[in-house]
Amino acid sequence: MPITQSAKKALKQSKKKWVFNLRRSKKMKSIMKQAQELIKDKKKEEVIKILPEAYKAIDKASKRGLIKKNTASRKKSRLTKAVQKLS
Repeated sequence: MPITQSAKKALKQSKKKWVFNLRRSKKMKSIMKQAQELIKDKKKEEVIKILPEAYKAIDKASKRGLIKKNTASRKKSRLTKAVQKLS
């Protein structure tokens, strides 16, 4: 357990950030799974509606440092390619 006041505060802050980052990570992963399922079922119109949400979730995860910039770009690129293959 932390002893000094600053260590206690740092622990509180890291717990808050952990919860926030976990929420953002789960959101990104769930939207990606939804998109993959729709792609597998070949429902192009529904995937196109979810695409902006997926981009937003990926960008926010990248901005917060959950995933690296190139990883975010790769995820978005692969998602877009998969949607384009449907047509």
